[in-house]
Amino acid sequence: MGDIRCRLSRILGDRRISQKELSRKSGLSTYTINKFYNEKWKGVDRTTMIKLCETLNVQVGDLFEHVEIKDKRKKIKPRPRRK
Repeated sequence: MGDIRCRLSRILGDRRISQKELSRKSGLSTYTINKFYNEKWKGVDRTTMIKLCETLNVQVGDLFEHVEIKDKRKKIKPRPRRK
């Protein structure tokens, strides 16, 4: 099973742009930006995605990536039945 990750923290770090500055330039709230920055987002509103892409001059694929997640849970062996 995979997951979608947001690269916003990496992009802002590389460009040395603060979340507050991105908020000012994009018109998005710092709360919204912080959710993406810290991977706490559940879904993406179309308008939000457009504002992020236009403000940062990136494509959607630059902002988000699909990653594979390996199941790290240990397989539990069933207990033997008692007689």
